[in-house]
Amino acid sequence: MRWIPGAGALALALMCHTAGATVKDATASGFTVENTEVVPVGADVAWKALVHDVDRWWPKDHSWWGTESTLSIDARAGGCFCENAGARQAQHMAVVFVDPGKTLRMTGGLGPLQGMGLSGALEFRLAPAEGGGTRITMFYRAGGYTPDDLSKFAPVVDKVQAQQLRGLADFLRKPAK
Repeated sequence: MRWIPGAGALALALMCHTAGATVKDATASGFTVENTEVVPVGADVAWKALVHDVDRWWPKDHSWWGTESTLSIDARAGGCFCENAGARQAQHMAVVFVDPGKTLRMTGGLGPLQGMGLSGALEFRLAPAEGGGTRITMFYRAGGYTPDDLSKFAPVVDKVQAQQLRGLADFLRKPAK
């Protein structure tokens, strides 16, 4: 599915399979979702993949221009989680907090939420996992004005974000070449 402005794109995302996804809370004006994956690498390796290899692990069917575009994260305050396809460009989120190897926080509306005038705070939290490796938590709290009941969008966004985080986890689980 390509991101298309409007709620219809969110409804199509319901078809995504998800494991370990959690809607923390949801009201008519906003929601919080959280997804966690454990990967068999240290936080430094996970961080490098998160910020430097986003174009290799982010599902291209959850970008504006699919395989035609390149995704990047400029991990510095004021940096951009951006997508570029020549003259077509999108700032998905703005980087607002960076603690390398621990926390990356960005603000903005992902996908159709951006076109709906909604915004949120997305955090990637990295911590040592019990038994080794790194626990990566993707936490997103979104809200704003819309005539729609945002609580209906929470399960859809949660499933899509679980897929996105699973992309990072699968990338980190592949043997190094």
